Amino acid sequence: MIPALLPAPTTAAPSCDHARTDHARTDHVHAANDESTTAWALAARTGDPDAVDRFVRALHRDVLRFVAHLCADPQAVDDLAQDTFLRALGSLHRFEGRSSARSWLLSIARRAVADSFRHAAARPRLSDVPDWRPVVERAQPRGLPGFDDGVALLDLLATLPAERREAFVLTQLLGLPYAEVAEVSDCPVGTVRSRVARARAALLDLLAAAESTSVALTAA
Repeated sequence: MIPALLPAPTTAAPSCDHARTDHARTDHVHAANDESTTAWALAARTGDPDAVDRFVRALHRDVLRFVAHLCADPQAVDDLAQDTFLRALGSLHRFEGRSSARSWLLSIARRAVADSFRHAAARPRLSDVPDWRPVVERAQPRGLPGFDDGVALLDLLATLPAERREAFVLTQLLGLPYAEVAEVSDCPVGTVRSRVARARAALLDLLAAAESTSVALTAA
């Protein structure tokens, strides 16, 4: 199955009306989820333990996936996710709901990863190229499209520059609006759009190359 995030070259493209309907439905679902998690975050400010639990449960997988895509050390992903929530819970009194709780939390996750990079730079590394991909596979829900003819989406993502991979993961896998991704990444919205477009183009080229290689091997 070709990833839904990448158009299949052998099938007809959906109509514009159908595509707009799908995007509108997806945006509505994300908006509803964001409203719920933001409400739980605001309720958690008062110390409501149920709200805290719901807030953490609702966003734990998103944080894991995001950190796994950014972090170079697979052994550190769980610790970084825990650090993210500890930082967030300690800062909830400053969260006022101006942005969604998810974008606010992912901004904290991004800073946690950046801090870990700075800390790691001060000490010798055990491996120059650690394999973080199994962690991404573990954190990725089974329902996500990701495989076509043996080509894993995460393998393709691993070839992208970090900032393009981050923008693609946030918008296409986690479903954040471009404006919120700009907040998380601390860059203009136009930069986010450019990074996503370049990431998508690179992934399409890689997928086409992989399919050509597969066809050639089959014909040999």
